[in-house]
Amino acid sequence: MDQVDHADDVPDVFDPRVYAEGVPHERYRLLRERHPVAWQAEPEILGWPVGPGFWAVTRHSDVVRVLRDHRTYSSWLGATQIRDPDPADLPFLRRTMLNQDPPDHGGLRRLVSRAFTPARVDAFAGRVRDRARSLLAAARDGAEDGSADLVRTVTDEYALLNLTDLLGVPASDRALLLEWTVRIIGYQDPEDAPAPLLDPDGKPLNPRSPALLGEMFAYARELAAHKRAHPGDDVMTALALAGLDPAELEMFFFLLTVAGNDTVRSAAPGGLLALAGDPDAYRTLADGRAPQDRAVEELLRVHPPVLSFRRTAAVDTTLAGRSIRAGDKVVVFHASANHDGHVFTDPGRLDLNRTPNPHVSFGDGPHVCLGAHFARLQLRTLYEEWCAAMPPPELAGAPRRLVSNFINGITRLPLRVSGPPR
Repeated sequence: MDQVDHADDVPDVFDPRVYAEGVPHERYRLLRERHPVAWQAEPEILGWPVGPGFWAVTRHSDVVRVLRDHRTYSSWLGATQIRDPDPADLPFLRRTMLNQDPPDHGGLRRLVSRAFTPARVDAFAGRVRDRARSLLAAARDGAEDGSADLVRTVTDEYALLNLTDLLGVPASDRALLLEWTVRIIGYQDPEDAPAPLLDPDGKPLNPRSPALLGEMFAYARELAAHKRAHPGDDVMTALALAGLDPAELEMFFFLLTVAGNDTVRSAAPGGLLALAGDPDAYRTLADGRAPQDRAVEELLRVHPPVLSFRRTAAVDTTLAGRSIRAGDKVVVFHASANHDGHVFTDPGRLDLNRTPNPHVSFGDGPHVCLGAHFARLQLRTLYEEWCAAMPPPELAGAPRRLVSNFINGITRLPLRVSGPPR
């Protein structure tokens, strides 16, 4: 390992508590300029054990290179989270296409792509719009002091209910999906997640461990059996009839439930927070001087739902002049790549007319987000309905960010909701 960085010269972008204060753009800038591929230590934090360290990749060109080159940078070898999984869990984690490499990844992706077609997604557009209108109206009408926490009153429900409509989850079961998502995504946040289960040594158990996902998997099997007997025009029916083995079906349900929910659950309040911080940009959007599709891409650029993804070097290689050995962890930082001044002019400015906009908020290469079309539909609709019916977004209190180096989450977003639109 060619580890020549000095601890006092390389900013820490691993500690999840850093992200509770905001995306560390100044740290990212220093890394891009001085150490674009930088060694990061993994100390014990919040009870989670020490790790071997990893290479942080922060420049846009290098991030794209890593994401596209699956032969050199593997998802299968060590899965895609920064911290190493328990070796006993790795075979289980490799069942999901997120943690596979081509060609195996491509076969599973094609199966689920046939269930997740743009036509099926677009058929839900009217329902998505009705839901945005009703949730925003309820937040506005129920606000006692003219403000509301948009996460609690709008965006959590919006993301969850849209996804469960698409999946075909009965209304009576939908709270389960949010509970599972919070447990799995928010596990680094002592306030957002339930108290973690501990092993006999008092160390927290990884919520992605198969031992802790039995309830979700049992539900997936039960729902699939119901869909085979009572098929509908939904994703779970398509998956139940796709000829998947039980383990593959369970892992698809896990992936769609967690990733499908949290993409919009994170991006929607992040976009509203960005607009609240730039009234001129919001007026550009509300007045129709920025196309909604283009605005959605810029809001995704400045607030990507995912902060980082891990790969593992399959061979000895060199990246940005650094020697990386086979087996080293290589972690790309999406939010840093999206602010690379070599790719984005004035990257700190919210430019809702920015074009081109090659952000990597939905990844790149073979693992580009399968649900990106559905996410964009939901985000565009929510912002359109906000502009039509709500006052300009304005903070009514301090937002709270998720303690996580993986998900760019907002857990509280108090906004003013009373007043004339625009």
